[in-house]
Amino acid sequence: MQSSKNVPSRRCAAALHQEARTKEPMASSDTLDASPAVEKESAAICSPGADETDTGLSSTNAAAVLNHDGPNAMPDTSVHLLRNALSKFWAPVPWLLEASMVLQLVLHKYVEAGIIGALLVFNAVLAFVQEGRAQATLNALKSRLALNASVQRDGVWKLIPATQLVVGDRVKLSLGGVVAADVYILDGSVLLDQSMLTGESLPVEAGAGANTFSGALVKRGEATARVTATGTRTKFGQTAELVRTAHVVSSQQKAVLKIVRNLAYFNGAVILLMGAYALAHSMPWSEIIPLFLTAVLAAIPVGLPATFTLSSAIGARDLAKLGVLPTRLSAVDEAGTIDVLCVDKTGTLTANQLSVTSVFLLNGFREEQVLGLAALASSVGGQDSVDAAIRAASDKKPASDDPRLVSFTPFDPARKTSGARATDAHGKAVQIVKGAFGTVAALAAPDTEAAAAADGLEKKGFRVLAVAFGPPDALRLAGLVALSDPPREDSASLISELKTLGVRTVMVTGDAPETAAIVAGEVGLHGPTCPAGPIPGSVKPEDYSIFASILPEGKFELVQAFQKAGRTVGMCGDGANDAPALRQAQIGIAVSTATDVAKSAAGVVLTEAGLSGIVASIKTGRVIFQRILSYTLRSTTKKIAQLLFLAIGLLMTGQAVITPLLMVIVMITGDFLSMAFATDRVRPSGTPNSWDIGKITAAGALFGLGFFAFCVATLAVGKYRMHLDIHHLRTFCVIAIVYGSQAITYAVRDRQHVWGLLPTKWLVMSSAADMLFISVLANRGIEMSSLSLSVLASELLAATLFFFVLNFLKVPIFRRLSIT
Repeated sequence: MQSSKNVPSRRCAAALHQEARTKEPMASSDTLDASPAVEKESAAICSPGADETDTGLSSTNAAAVLNHDGPNAMPDTSVHLLRNALSKFWAPVPWLLEASMVLQLVLHKYVEAGIIGALLVFNAVLAFVQEGRAQATLNALKSRLALNASVQRDGVWKLIPATQLVVGDRVKLSLGGVVAADVYILDGSVLLDQSMLTGESLPVEAGAGANTFSGALVKRGEATARVTATGTRTKFGQTAELVRTAHVVSSQQKAVLKIVRNLAYFNGAVILLMGAYALAHSMPWSEIIPLFLTAVLAAIPVGLPATFTLSSAIGARDLAKLGVLPTRLSAVDEAGTIDVLCVDKTGTLTANQLSVTSVFLLNGFREEQVLGLAALASSVGGQDSVDAAIRAASDKKPASDDPRLVSFTPFDPARKTSGARATDAHGKAVQIVKGAFGTVAALAAPDTEAAAAADGLEKKGFRVLAVAFGPPDALRLAGLVALSDPPREDSASLISELKTLGVRTVMVTGDAPETAAIVAGEVGLHGPTCPAGPIPGSVKPEDYSIFASILPEGKFELVQAFQKAGRTVGMCGDGANDAPALRQAQIGIAVSTATDVAKSAAGVVLTEAGLSGIVASIKTGRVIFQRILSYTLRSTTKKIAQLLFLAIGLLMTGQAVITPLLMVIVMITGDFLSMAFATDRVRPSGTPNSWDIGKITAAGALFGLGFFAFCVATLAVGKYRMHLDIHHLRTFCVIAIVYGSQAITYAVRDRQHVWGLLPTKWLVMSSAADMLFISVLANRGIEMSSLSLSVLASELLAATLFFFVLNFLKVPIFRRLSIT
């Protein structure tokens, strides 16, 4: 930690200047800045060197600074409920539906306009409700500063909400408390756990003259301190602000936009050609406008956003049963697309619990003797993780000849040692000293072997404690105790399973390279360590396996660098220092022990101990991806075929073969009932998924051409063989589209095998409802000319044959396009 004695004074002086301005509004700023009274008051109140008789800020001063700086809290950046609801109507698919509804109203087609409006509202409500549930979870996980703080105001110590702390306040840091703002320690000594802020697993001693940061946990001792920064100006707050501004568009959002864009380009070209044909053949506007409207309706992938949302919601429910809590729906299918996972070391791969790794023996002492002596010089029942680790190691290897404890001397931060007085088996008085090697070695007889061993262990990233034993005037070094933060039990298996799933794992930590390399080797991460310094802008995941001594900004920049290289990045972490990278990554994963700020930044929170939830998230994400991909392929195929069919139908009959109302019926039966794809049984891929829109569009185009050929053949039979009039021909064409769509549905749902997995009952029921609904309308002549059951049966038979043809063609098509 660094001492920065002038910083608090400058910060407090600024606050007092503001207070002076509020008291003397007519005074000039130049006069105020030069005011000796203000500077004198600033020095008296805010100087870190103020003595311990300081009475703290007055309530008046504190109120003025609070008014100037604002509360000691993070600003609320959540989107207003109404604005969020309205946003569901402002996107490419809603735009097309809204335009269609307006055209229907212009044509006085109020029933059709009402149906389209209902579809629009249904889409919006489904997205709003499902995303609202995820947002409620996110709000419950929002980061908060410490709820209360002990502060000295008007000479009296009192407990106040931490949000009311201001720069210059004199606060008490006590055992078990959380530091509520950035502070400068005036007196006393505390042991601070800053692992959630810095990534450093070892607690840090802090005494007078040291700075510490908001969010640190006081594990031992007591101190008084002066507040130097609050709210977003704290180190914690700056990290939170970086989290707020970090943003990456989800793959899901990009996919929807690109699919709609590609369809818009194609459909726009077809519609223009149809319009040119209609004008060239002098069709009346009363026929051109409905034709244009039908084409627009045929082009809208109306159920696509809703299916994305519903599939993700079902996946989120399944993950919750496995102890995985998504905080945003898009994170569910994003998990299936990640091909790089950045893993924090402390608290993620490791248990964030110190343990004794090795004992280096000196002067003939045995290992159990050294551990037993060290345990006698360790506190019992305290929160010191070093002492707890040593006592735990000693309990596993108890010594039979431990001295009998007489008195214990707690750890002294100034001397960096703790000690004990005891009597040996012969009743002689002996002394035990445990602590930093340099200090303990100075109290004992010189030992060159010990110095070399300590240096070697420290270079390997271990924390080294020396243990000395003997008569008070003749201490000898008994041994060296090396401590480290052990990996979680499931970390090695996690890394191995991720490798089989095609996910590249890299360690990203704020710890020293030596420490990081040791843990990486234990969990199966083998590869070079990135040299210290700024992250190269062109770095790739394959270049290094370990990125050590990384600051929070560095983790954030590393994720961005991987993304610029075209990789889909997952970031796993637990601390506030990981939060910016968690938010920037396509999917951030916070472990169960993570801080609130890390959880609120992550897309997925593991609610149970261990890291098995990461693998579960990836596997579930790939299942959801396959379901969404199936619907996307079906939707793209249908939209392409329908537009081409309208165009050819216009050429063959000189009229629109589908009316706007019939197209709306097709949208209801086809697009919405087929949302049962969200529950379908699928075969997840063994490698990371990706939204390769070009290949998906190509597959849709190929299947669309097949579907188009089927529809044209049906039209030709109806017109030239059955000699149907235009009204019955329209019904005939609608039935072909609906029955043919079902053939597409069952053909594209599995991309690796001809017949695939059995569908779920929900998909079968939706198909039955779709076909029954349109068949009843057609047979009864409801909103269309009636057709006999024999005609409907013949079309069903034709669609069945079309299904078999598609099944044999799909495997080579998907294999050629590398769609799995």
